[in-house]
Amino acid sequence: MRCAHKMQTQSLRHAKWMANPVVITRPIAQAETFAQRVAALGRNAIVFPLLEIRPLADPAPLHAVLADLSGFAMVAFVSPNAIDATFDIVHSWPKDVALAVIGDGSKTALARYGVTSANADIVSPRDPARTDSETLLDALDLHALQGKRVLIVRGETGRELLADALRNAGIEVIQVAAYRRNAPTLEQAQRKQLTELANSENDWIITSSEALRNLIRMARQVLGDDGVAKMLQQKIIISHMRIEETARELGFRHITLTGSGDEQLLAALQFSQ
Repeated sequence: MRCAHKMQTQSLRHAKWMANPVVITRPIAQAETFAQRVAALGRNAIVFPLLEIRPLADPAPLHAVLADLSGFAMVAFVSPNAIDATFDIVHSWPKDVALAVIGDGSKTALARYGVTSANADIVSPRDPARTDSETLLDALDLHALQGKRVLIVRGETGRELLADALRNAGIEVIQVAAYRRNAPTLEQAQRKQLTELANSENDWIITSSEALRNLIRMARQVLGDDGVAKMLQQKIIISHMRIEETARELGFRHITLTGSGDEQLLAALQFSQ
């Protein structure tokens, strides 16, 4: 039995060694922590960001609105980046101001600043398998928010669905940008890396439709149409059906759709070995 168990263990290790590298495409600050978790599974993690998070050219409006949150019934954050930018400025959260977040990554970000459901009113989607603006709206008590003010902290660009729905429910909405999202500039090293990735088999972690479109744009810029064709043959692991729709529109053929959150992505990686 011991011999059989040893052979099984060696076989499992060999399978992990043979598994495709995992390309993590999140912005660098978020990618590195996730890369450590991927490596803990025995997978080779490669960080290749498809989005950059940059500070605002003019942060004055963000500082101004965050200087006094007492007039808001709730502050909604569209991403962990919005939370990080906010808590670089706000160091003590007012107890009577609720928070709304979309995914588990945002809950984790809040916890880093000491804000949890134990000491704050945090609203998030009820179904962890699907977290987006639509499911956040389902979790909000819109009637209780009528006639009150809600602040949405977001990037310079993004979907208007949440703001529009709140306004249609009779809620005053203020939106403020906290960061910029850019496609990375490809230097010579990144061009070489992209070429190597396109010419090998990998499992790509994609958590943004914008990142997916950037990947195809970069492939065309560096490798031309042949490179795009190779990229569309790559295996991609995505966390939301909206990203899946984008992937199919772009022509990707090998798509694994998981639920929202890092745990679901990591579980999918274990099965992809």
